[in-house]
Amino acid sequence: MLVVGLTGGIATGKSTVSTLLKSRGIPVVDADVIARQVVEAGTPALVRIEAHFGPQVIQGDGSLDRKQLGSIIFNDAAQRAKLNAIVHPAVRKAMWFEVVRHWFRGEKICVMDVPLLIEGPLHKMVGKVVVVYCSEEIQLQRLMQRDSSTREDALSRLRSQMPIADKVAYADVVLDNSGGGMDLADKLVIPSIRNRLGSVASPLANGQEEKKKPEVETKLVVLC
Repeated sequence: MLVVGLTGGIATGKSTVSTLLKSRGIPVVDADVIARQVVEAGTPALVRIEAHFGPQVIQGDGSLDRKQLGSIIFNDAAQRAKLNAIVHPAVRKAMWFEVVRHWFRGEKICVMDVPLLIEGPLHKMVGKVVVVYCSEEIQLQRLMQRDSSTREDALSRLRSQMPIADKVAYADVVLDNSGGGMDLADKLVIPSIRNRLGSVASPLANGQEEKKKPEVETKLVVLC
């Protein structure tokens, strides 16, 4: 089974690509969804969070008080590192469990939707890396429109992340989303996309292949 790592930057359209792939029957394992699941009430990760940060980060119903936890870690790098050390391994474990589940079901391809794919170790563990790209200026304009923020605030958020141009260097395929939603949807309207993508004879989570210089592609079908 070919395992594809899907990533991008803020406002580049990664989530749109993920949604479009799901609508076409491609299995997608979403890191953001799993990150919420692994800290649900009663989970081992939440027990460890409470043990370290105290009962004040737990709400009355036993769920995580994200606002309270955020206030603790926002300006404290050491506390953020501790939280990441608890949550990230749980997320990776759960994600790979889902990948293996799709493998047992006989799927030819599985996409891992991971915002921090390049920043963490997962990009080394997938067969192909797809980066959803648009220019920094387009990112800024989309952020300002989406969040009704000033250019300065949008730029500050953008600067807090790894530049999208740096992520492109890790990509096997760059999906240019400069044109927006309709243009992106057209690029993914491909007959039998599941079979075309799944025709690659790649082993599960094979990240050992030599990386080639990526090209900006107009159709995700180039993965095959």
